Amino acid sequence: MSEDLTPVIAASTRWLLAAYPAPAGALSRALAEAQARQAATLAACLRYPTSMDVQLLHLLAPSGSQRLDWLTGCDPHPDDSAWRTWVDETVVSWAACLLADPALAARAQQALTATGHHAEAGRLQRLTDPSGRDTEAAALLRHPDLLEGVAELHRPQLVELLSVDSAELP
Repeated sequence: MSEDLTPVIAASTRWLLAAYPAPAGALSRALAEAQARQAATLAACLRYPTSMDVQLLHLLAPSGSQRLDWLTGCDPHPDDSAWRTWVDETVVSWAACLLADPALAARAQQALTATGHHAEAGRLQRLTDPSGRDTEAAALLRHPDLLEGVAELHRPQLVELLSVDSAELP
């Protein structure tokens, strides 16, 4: 059985980029994808912190994108159904929280050391300390108001996991 989070990270990243697209241009798309991937990676590693959790994920399958699609008004193309089954609603919601709040992302990165994935996540600088170009390239992807509908779905669980007082959140 696989202990790999790659399918969930890739599908969740793809969903985020479809829902909150980058401005035109290859560099903008690449920077937005890097940020979305870092957020999805950090969220997935926190959501499935042990190899047993990952094995259970592969056994039971993630939630899919149906509720997220409905919430954002997305009408997916029928050819997109295969990858959308690997979207994990909680991972996307947590990634939205992390994208909207770099300080929360930095706290989440610190919490990552307690998981079995701390080495896999790599550097998360574009997520935790975005440059002006990063922020510009991911204007929709990082906009707190636009992300709120998705972020609020599972924010309480992330806040509890990180032991963050909800009064500190935006």
